Amino acid sequence: MKTFFKVDDLEISDEKLFLIAGPCVIEDEGLTREIAAEARKITAELGIPYIFKASFDKANRSSAGSARGPGIEKGLPVLERIKADYALPVLSDIHEPWQAAEVAHVLSVIQIPAFLSRQTDLLLAAARTGLPLNIKKSQMMSPADIRLAVDKVAGADNSRVMLTERGTFFGYNSLVVDFRSIPLMKESGCPVVMDATHAVQRPSAAAGVSGGDPRFIPLLAAAGVTSGANGVFLEVHPRPEQALSDGRNSLPLGDLRPLLIRLQKLYNLA
Repeated sequence: MKTFFKVDDLEISDEKLFLIAGPCVIEDEGLTREIAAEARKITAELGIPYIFKASFDKANRSSAGSARGPGIEKGLPVLERIKADYALPVLSDIHEPWQAAEVAHVLSVIQIPAFLSRQTDLLLAAARTGLPLNIKKSQMMSPADIRLAVDKVAGADNSRVMLTERGTFFGYNSLVVDFRSIPLMKESGCPVVMDATHAVQRPSAAAGVSGGDPRFIPLLAAAGVTSGANGVFLEVHPRPEQALSDGRNSLPLGDLRPLLIRLQKLYNLA
Protein backbone atom coordinates (compact mmCIF):
# COMPACT_ATOMS: atom_id res chain seq x y z
CA MET A 1 0.00 0.00 0.00
CA LYS A 2 1.24 3.47 -0.89
CA THR A 3 0.18 6.42 1.26
CA PHE A 4 0.35 9.71 -0.60
CA PHE A 5 -0.53 12.30 2.07
CA LYS A 6 -3.24 13.34 4.49
CA VAL A 7 -6.09 15.75 3.89
CA ASP A 8 -6.91 16.87 7.41
CA ASP A 9 -7.25 13.48 9.16
CA LEU A 10 -8.16 11.66 5.95
CA GLU A 11 -5.48 9.41 4.50
CA ILE A 12 -5.14 9.41 0.72
CA SER A 13 -3.61 6.09 -0.31
CA ASP A 14 -3.91 3.50 -3.03
CA GLU A 15 -5.65 1.12 -0.63
CA LYS A 16 -9.07 2.75 -0.99
CA LEU A 17 -10.90 4.63 -3.70
CA PHE A 18 -11.60 8.17 -2.50
CA LEU A 19 -14.35 10.57 -3.49
CA ILE A 20 -14.52 14.32 -4.11
CA ALA A 21 -18.18 15.33 -4.49
CA GLY A 22 -20.67 18.12 -3.98
CA PRO A 23 -22.60 20.76 -5.88
CA CYS A 24 -20.99 22.91 -8.57
CA VAL A 25 -21.59 26.10 -6.59
CA ILE A 26 -22.93 27.02 -3.17
CA GLU A 27 -26.54 27.86 -4.03
CA ASP A 28 -27.79 28.30 -0.47
CA GLU A 29 -26.61 26.88 2.82
CA GLY A 30 -29.56 24.55 3.31
CA LEU A 31 -29.09 22.78 -0.01
CA THR A 32 -25.33 22.63 0.44
CA ARG A 33 -25.73 21.00 3.86
CA GLU A 34 -28.31 18.55 2.47
CA ILE A 35 -25.83 17.32 -0.12
CA ALA A 36 -22.93 17.15 2.34
CA ALA A 37 -24.97 15.22 4.92
CA GLU A 38 -26.25 12.62 2.44
CA ALA A 39 -22.86 12.09 0.76
CA ARG A 40 -21.18 11.79 4.17
CA LYS A 41 -23.73 9.18 5.26
CA ILE A 42 -23.26 7.11 2.10
CA THR A 43 -19.46 7.22 2.11
CA ALA A 44 -19.27 6.44 5.83
CA GLU A 45 -21.42 3.34 5.33
CA LEU A 46 -19.28 2.22 2.38
CA GLY A 47 -15.95 3.09 4.00
CA ILE A 48 -14.97 5.49 1.22
CA PRO A 49 -12.74 8.46 2.15
CA TYR A 50 -14.71 11.59 1.25
CA ILE A 51 -13.84 15.24 0.55
CA PHE A 52 -16.75 17.66 0.16
CA LYS A 53 -16.51 20.18 -2.69
CA ALA A 54 -18.41 23.31 -3.63
CA SER A 55 -17.33 26.53 -5.30
CA PHE A 56 -17.89 29.89 -3.63
CA ASP A 57 -17.25 31.56 -6.99
CA LYS A 58 -17.27 30.15 -10.52
CA ALA A 59 -15.37 32.96 -12.19
CA ASN A 60 -14.72 31.06 -15.42
CA ARG A 61 -18.23 31.25 -16.89
CA SER A 62 -18.73 31.88 -20.61
CA SER A 63 -21.78 34.08 -20.03
CA ALA A 64 -21.83 37.08 -17.70
CA GLY A 65 -25.34 36.05 -16.66
CA SER A 66 -24.32 32.58 -15.43
CA ALA A 67 -24.57 31.82 -11.71
CA ARG A 68 -21.24 32.29 -9.96
CA GLY A 69 -22.05 31.54 -6.33
CA PRO A 70 -22.11 33.77 -3.24
CA GLY A 71 -18.46 34.90 -3.42
CA ILE A 72 -15.59 34.45 -1.03
CA GLU A 73 -16.94 36.51 1.89
CA LYS A 74 -20.27 34.67 2.09
CA GLY A 75 -19.18 31.31 0.71
CA LEU A 76 -16.20 30.52 2.95
CA PRO A 77 -18.25 30.62 6.18
CA VAL A 78 -20.66 28.06 4.68
CA LEU A 79 -17.77 25.72 3.93
CA GLU A 80 -16.30 26.35 7.38
CA ARG A 81 -19.55 25.29 9.06
CA ILE A 82 -19.85 22.17 6.90
CA LYS A 83 -16.28 21.24 7.78
CA ALA A 84 -16.98 21.62 11.50
CA ASP A 85 -20.51 20.22 11.68
CA TYR A 86 -19.94 17.14 9.51
CA ALA A 87 -16.24 16.56 10.27
CA LEU A 88 -15.48 16.63 6.55
CA PRO A 89 -12.49 17.94 4.62
CA VAL A 90 -13.65 20.68 2.26
CA LEU A 91 -12.38 21.69 -1.17
CA SER A 92 -13.02 24.75 -3.29
CA ASP A 93 -11.31 26.47 -6.20
CA ILE A 94 -9.52 29.79 -6.45
CA HIS A 95 -9.04 31.98 -9.50
CA GLU A 96 -6.64 34.70 -8.37
CA PRO A 97 -3.39 34.48 -6.36
CA TRP A 98 -4.61 36.78 -3.55
CA GLN A 99 -7.41 34.33 -2.74
CA ALA A 100 -4.98 31.62 -1.60
CA ALA A 101 -4.18 33.22 1.74
CA GLU A 102 -7.86 34.05 2.30
CA VAL A 103 -9.07 30.47 1.87
CA ALA A 104 -6.18 28.76 3.63
CA HIS A 105 -7.70 29.12 7.11
CA VAL A 106 -10.87 27.25 6.04
CA LEU A 107 -10.20 24.86 3.17
CA SER A 108 -8.64 21.43 3.44
CA VAL A 109 -7.73 21.33 -0.27
CA ILE A 110 -7.28 24.18 -2.74
CA GLN A 111 -8.38 23.37 -6.25
CA ILE A 112 -6.83 24.90 -9.36
CA PRO A 113 -9.41 25.06 -12.17
CA ALA A 114 -8.49 23.40 -15.45
CA PHE A 115 -8.46 26.67 -17.40
CA LEU A 116 -5.91 28.04 -14.92
CA SER A 117 -3.58 25.08 -14.47
CA ARG A 118 -0.81 26.86 -16.40
CA GLN A 119 -1.02 30.06 -14.32
CA THR A 120 2.31 30.11 -12.50
CA ASP A 121 1.51 32.81 -9.94
CA LEU A 122 -1.75 31.10 -8.99
CA LEU A 123 -0.05 27.72 -8.56
CA LEU A 124 2.73 29.19 -6.45
CA ALA A 125 0.37 31.18 -4.22
CA ALA A 126 -1.71 28.06 -3.59
CA ALA A 127 1.38 25.92 -2.98
CA ARG A 128 2.79 28.35 -0.41
CA THR A 129 -0.24 27.86 1.84
CA GLY A 130 1.05 24.36 2.55
CA LEU A 131 -2.38 22.88 1.87
CA PRO A 132 -2.88 19.92 -0.46
CA LEU A 133 -3.76 20.97 -4.01
CA ASN A 134 -6.03 19.44 -6.60
CA ILE A 135 -4.78 20.56 -10.00
CA LYS A 136 -7.23 19.88 -12.81
CA LYS A 137 -5.55 19.14 -16.12
CA SER A 138 -6.40 21.77 -18.70
CA GLN A 139 -8.67 20.76 -21.57
CA MET A 140 -5.85 21.81 -23.91
CA MET A 141 -2.98 20.17 -22.03
CA SER A 142 -1.35 16.81 -22.63
CA PRO A 143 -0.96 14.32 -19.76
CA ALA A 144 2.80 14.86 -19.86
CA ASP A 145 2.50 18.62 -19.57
CA ILE A 146 0.54 18.54 -16.31
CA ARG A 147 3.73 17.32 -14.67
CA LEU A 148 5.16 20.78 -15.29
CA ALA A 149 2.49 22.14 -12.95
CA VAL A 150 3.57 19.59 -10.34
CA ASP A 151 7.17 20.79 -10.76
CA LYS A 152 6.10 24.41 -10.22
CA VAL A 153 4.36 23.48 -6.98
CA ALA A 154 7.33 21.39 -5.85
CA GLY A 155 9.49 24.49 -6.34
CA ALA A 156 7.41 26.10 -3.60
CA ASP A 157 8.09 23.11 -1.29
CA ASN A 158 4.66 21.53 -1.64
CA SER A 159 4.46 17.89 -2.65
CA ARG A 160 0.87 17.25 -1.58
CA VAL A 161 -0.74 17.31 -5.02
CA MET A 162 -3.51 15.36 -6.68
CA LEU A 163 -4.15 15.61 -10.41
CA THR A 164 -7.57 15.46 -12.03
CA GLU A 165 -8.48 14.34 -15.54
CA ARG A 166 -11.59 16.15 -16.85
CA GLY A 167 -11.41 15.61 -20.58
CA THR A 168 -9.77 17.24 -23.60
CA PHE A 169 -11.31 19.58 -26.16
CA PHE A 170 -12.64 17.61 -29.12
CA GLY A 171 -13.46 20.28 -31.65
CA TYR A 172 -15.97 22.92 -30.57
CA ASN A 173 -18.38 22.41 -27.64
CA SER A 174 -17.31 18.87 -26.91
CA LEU A 175 -14.85 16.94 -24.76
CA VAL A 176 -13.34 13.49 -25.02
CA VAL A 177 -11.40 11.48 -22.44
CA ASP A 178 -8.26 9.62 -23.49
CA PHE A 179 -7.90 7.09 -20.69
CA ARG A 180 -4.21 6.64 -21.43
CA SER A 181 -3.86 9.94 -19.59
CA ILE A 182 -4.53 8.36 -16.20
CA PRO A 183 -1.50 6.02 -16.08
CA LEU A 184 0.59 8.75 -17.71
CA MET A 185 -0.42 11.27 -15.05
CA LYS A 186 0.27 8.70 -12.33
CA GLU A 187 3.89 8.62 -13.45
CA SER A 188 4.18 11.96 -11.62
CA GLY A 189 3.85 10.07 -8.34
CA CYS A 190 0.65 11.97 -7.52
CA PRO A 191 -2.75 10.39 -6.92
CA VAL A 192 -4.98 10.84 -9.97
CA VAL A 193 -8.69 11.65 -9.91
CA MET A 194 -11.24 11.00 -12.65
CA ASP A 195 -13.72 13.88 -12.99
CA ALA A 196 -16.62 11.96 -14.48
CA THR A 197 -19.11 14.84 -14.48
CA HIS A 198 -17.15 17.66 -16.14
CA ALA A 199 -15.94 15.08 -18.66
CA VAL A 200 -19.50 14.77 -20.03
CA GLN A 201 -19.84 18.54 -20.30
CA ARG A 202 -20.52 20.28 -23.60
CA PRO A 203 -18.95 23.71 -23.03
CA SER A 204 -21.12 26.66 -24.11
CA ALA A 205 -23.31 24.28 -26.11
CA ALA A 206 -26.64 25.22 -24.51
CA ALA A 207 -27.31 28.81 -25.61
CA GLY A 208 -24.11 30.14 -24.07
CA VAL A 209 -24.07 27.89 -21.00
CA SER A 210 -22.70 24.38 -20.59
CA GLY A 211 -24.67 21.42 -21.81
CA GLY A 212 -23.86 17.81 -21.08
CA ASP A 213 -24.71 14.11 -21.41
CA PRO A 214 -25.13 12.88 -17.82
CA ARG A 215 -26.07 9.35 -18.94
CA PHE A 216 -22.35 8.79 -19.57
CA ILE A 217 -21.23 9.72 -16.02
CA PRO A 218 -21.28 6.12 -14.68
CA LEU A 219 -19.48 4.86 -17.77
CA LEU A 220 -16.65 7.40 -17.55
CA ALA A 221 -16.32 6.96 -13.79
CA ALA A 222 -16.01 3.19 -14.19
CA ALA A 223 -13.53 3.51 -17.06
CA GLY A 224 -11.45 5.95 -15.02
CA VAL A 225 -11.30 3.60 -12.05
CA THR A 226 -10.36 0.59 -14.15
CA SER A 227 -7.70 2.71 -15.86
CA GLY A 228 -6.03 3.30 -12.50
CA ALA A 229 -7.59 6.43 -11.02
CA ASN A 230 -7.21 6.66 -7.25
CA GLY A 231 -10.26 8.87 -6.79
CA VAL A 232 -13.42 10.05 -8.48
CA PHE A 233 -14.74 13.61 -8.72
CA LEU A 234 -18.51 14.04 -9.05
CA GLU A 235 -20.76 17.05 -9.04
CA VAL A 236 -24.01 15.90 -7.42
CA HIS A 237 -27.33 17.62 -6.88
CA PRO A 238 -30.69 16.38 -5.57
CA ARG A 239 -32.48 18.10 -8.47
CA PRO A 240 -30.02 18.62 -11.35
CA GLU A 241 -32.69 20.17 -13.55
CA GLN A 242 -32.97 23.00 -11.01
CA ALA A 243 -29.23 23.47 -10.36
CA LEU A 244 -27.95 27.00 -10.86
CA SER A 245 -24.71 25.80 -12.48
CA ASP A 246 -23.65 22.63 -14.31
CA GLY A 247 -26.97 20.90 -13.77
CA ARG A 248 -26.75 19.34 -17.23
CA ASN A 249 -23.63 17.45 -16.24
CA SER A 250 -24.42 16.65 -12.59
CA LEU A 251 -25.19 13.25 -11.10
CA PRO A 252 -28.55 13.03 -9.29
CA LEU A 253 -27.82 12.67 -5.58
CA GLY A 254 -30.10 9.62 -5.46
CA ASP A 255 -27.79 7.82 -7.91
CA LEU A 256 -24.67 8.31 -5.79
CA ARG A 257 -24.91 5.19 -3.61
CA PRO A 258 -25.35 2.59 -6.39
CA LEU A 259 -22.61 4.20 -8.45
CA LEU A 260 -20.16 4.20 -5.54
CA ILE A 261 -20.92 0.55 -4.77
CA ARG A 262 -20.07 -0.32 -8.37
CA LEU A 263 -16.94 1.83 -8.45
CA GLN A 264 -15.69 0.41 -5.16
CA LYS A 265 -15.99 -3.14 -6.52
CA LEU A 266 -14.18 -2.17 -9.71
CA TYR A 267 -11.42 -0.45 -7.76
CA ASN A 268 -10.83 -3.51 -5.59
CA LEU A 269 -10.67 -5.71 -8.68
CA ALA A 270 -8.36 -3.34 -10.53
